[in-house]
Amino acid sequence: MNIKELQEQAITLLKDLIQTQSFSREEQGTALILEAWMQKNDISYNRDLNNVWAVNRHFDAAKPTLLLNSHHDTVKPNSAYTKDPFKAEVSEGKLFGLGSNDAGGCLVSLLATFTYFYNATDLTYNLIFAGTGEEEINGENGIVSLLPILPKIDVAIVGEPTLMQMAISEKGLVVFDAVVKGTPSHAAHPNDNNAIYKTASVLSWFENFSFGKISESLGAVKLTVTQINAGVQHNVVPANVDLVIDVRVNDSYSNSEVAEILQRESPVDSIKPRSLRLNSSSIPKDHALVKAGLALGMDTYGSPTLSDQAMLSCPSLKLGPGDSLRSHSADEFIYLNEIEDGIEKYIQLLEKALK
Repeated sequence: MNIKELQEQAITLLKDLIQTQSFSREEQGTALILEAWMQKNDISYNRDLNNVWAVNRHFDAAKPTLLLNSHHDTVKPNSAYTKDPFKAEVSEGKLFGLGSNDAGGCLVSLLATFTYFYNATDLTYNLIFAGTGEEEINGENGIVSLLPILPKIDVAIVGEPTLMQMAISEKGLVVFDAVVKGTPSHAAHPNDNNAIYKTASVLSWFENFSFGKISESLGAVKLTVTQINAGVQHNVVPANVDLVIDVRVNDSYSNSEVAEILQRESPVDSIKPRSLRLNSSSIPKDHALVKAGLALGMDTYGSPTLSDQAMLSCPSLKLGPGDSLRSHSADEFIYLNEIEDGIEKYIQLLEKALK
């Protein structure tokens, strides 16, 4: 297929994906749609759980390998929708529907790009396409379960809506559960060890604490107290106040280093990370992919939002059509010309970097 045909068929594919429910852990239907694309285009493919993947026809184990990855699961539609989230509706150049922007446009654009190069014999890199599930919940049955099965990956493009600008780094995430302990008592009696009162200074500490290392592309580590819970009835001073702290980690720290610092310095009685696996990620500025993108007029930036990049141990670039600000919004949409432009630029990027 030529690029024009790929653009038209990718948009049709996205309409089919929108009209098939694919909440995280429920991506069976959209996995079948991706399989149908592979069969139609005579692409040899594999499926593991709801993850669909393929390698280029002339895969050569002696060459380095580039992964093209995006997800086909969605969040559930919010209550502010005025349109049917499962109806692929085109109006004024916009394609509306749940998952159209996050990350359906990226997914179909990467798949079209993979299809374009599938039969090429002159690539300096192998290509792997992976359409994966459970990205929206950081689940165990998405890219995490697929990585041990795939051939060794040297670099990756992760498809997320970035307005086709290159996110050359991405913050990691650690969520902490913390406890401030006090003395439980009846509210009518004196209590010099009220956990709720003690929490005021603890919150002030978290508000004013900063990690010293500033990343060139990602800035400072961002720490935010996002939940607080204590007490069960009006006349009882609780024994504990429970806090949840969201920490977005730059590439100057590992997640374990952040955990060690907070466990050592924060004025709480206990603080524990839920997981340390969602790491920051980046790609060197002098990588061939970045150089190729710059030559095409793309800008670079550091992304504060999390994606499946966090699961990868190789250098990775986040890049895709659509706008992150539309993700998870009511009446989600992507412009048709964003998909067309995305396919064209993905192809141009790989032609510059891989040939």
